[in-house]
Amino acid sequence: MTTSFEDFATGQVTPLLRYATVLTGDPHLAQDVVQECLLRAQQRWTRITQVDMPAAYLKRMVTNEYLSWRRRWKPHTPLHDVDPPSPDPSGLYDEREAMLQRIDKLPRKQKACVVLRYYEGYDDLEIAETLNCSQVTVRSHISRALATLRANDRVKEAL
Repeated sequence: MTTSFEDFATGQVTPLLRYATVLTGDPHLAQDVVQECLLRAQQRWTRITQVDMPAAYLKRMVTNEYLSWRRRWKPHTPLHDVDPPSPDPSGLYDEREAMLQRIDKLPRKQKACVVLRYYEGYDDLEIAETLNCSQVTVRSHISRALATLRANDRVKEAL
């Protein structure tokens, strides 16, 4: 029994938006990316229902849309650069926001690897399949990204 596209999209839109928001660093861009992917998925729904995991297929569509968007357009100016958010009174949220901002500055493939590993819980093989690269490349991207994030922490502590 196949699920209708509307039922599937209703169940998947929130996780896809969360994933895309972390990936893009901009909730408005994330909405655009997810909307574009859902529109394309609706047109190909009969084919998509034949794959083993339609939700994973859509997540890969979101990842590919993000990566191709970054290649097509100049880097966007996140809204927090235009109108900085007021500080959150909770230290936990401040730390999370600071980390997301540091992750947002990583090169796009490193960022995609970090988000897939630590936000989505993918292993090297799943990330390699999603990004269409080797597991060695995935490990290299993650290693470089973590080194950059650690270096940023040391610079922040020195200030």
